[in-house]
Amino acid sequence: MPKPVLYIVIPCYNEQAVLPITNQLFLDKLNSLIDAGRVSPESRVMFVNDGSKDDTWPVIKALCEKEPRFAGISLSRNRGHQNALLGGLLTAKDLCDITISIDCDGQDDINAMDAMLTEYEAGCDVVYGVRSKRETDTFFKRFTAEGFYKVMKTLGADVVFNHADYRLLSRRALEGLAQFKEVNLFLRGMVPLVGYRSSSVYYERHERLAGESHYPLKKMLSFAFDGITSLSVKPLKLITWLGFIFSVVSFIAIIVIVIQHLVVPDSTVWGWSSTLCAIFFMGGIQLLCLGVIGQYIGKIYSETKARPRFIISEKTFEDKTENS
Repeated sequence: MPKPVLYIVIPCYNEQAVLPITNQLFLDKLNSLIDAGRVSPESRVMFVNDGSKDDTWPVIKALCEKEPRFAGISLSRNRGHQNALLGGLLTAKDLCDITISIDCDGQDDINAMDAMLTEYEAGCDVVYGVRSKRETDTFFKRFTAEGFYKVMKTLGADVVFNHADYRLLSRRALEGLAQFKEVNLFLRGMVPLVGYRSSSVYYERHERLAGESHYPLKKMLSFAFDGITSLSVKPLKLITWLGFIFSVVSFIAIIVIVIQHLVVPDSTVWGWSSTLCAIFFMGGIQLLCLGVIGQYIGKIYSETKARPRFIISEKTFEDKTENS
């Protein structure tokens, strides 16, 4: 039986500092898998340049010129991590039997790939790389990250706890993923929707080898909100219930005020402070609800335009793969 062709897909954005360090790690791992007879010699490491502003793409091209087992594609502009990753996966889909996606910063344990391949050989089409613990994270990051997964579960989104984008996908799973046409991407929630047999591999995450993280707090919050609105409509249902509850409370308050006015006509009139607090509170709730609704309307607007999720401007190899 022929050995499967593996493509290790690595999205890169402004990674000129870390790529010269981590590229050898990925190459050594791929070579060890080939030497062990687990994957085909036709396997490759594919770097995806996400419209970097530094010399990431020249670094990738130089690496590909020196090493035939490296391949690179460059997006026409920065489209974000999820779009870059999808671009790499769909480009590799027709070139390989399986893909393993991983970040280029060296934090994810590349040795977990062995266990992923074992699960694939046992019949799994999807294998998730899951962090066993978060000791390298700060308390704030650990608290917010784990809280995000719990909120997603509560809202009904099918996500794997403590799983990012380190995963193995078979060609069948990739073909299923290619049928999802939404523009607003959240792959951590989309992959479980593909179905097929899946498993998880647990590993410990390390410190970043070089460079800086591209996920500050603001970007993390935006990413989390995109994930929630892309996978769940429960926030809209919560708004409906919130409106119903406040309507009931307001109705009861009106009845109390009318009864008080009829029973004790000379009672003390409530002060301006309580009135203003009520007005400001209700105004804030209304604006919050309108903001959530606006986010969903904005996503609908983006989806109806059906713009391409990525455009590949350059490759270090030739194939017949088309843009998506």
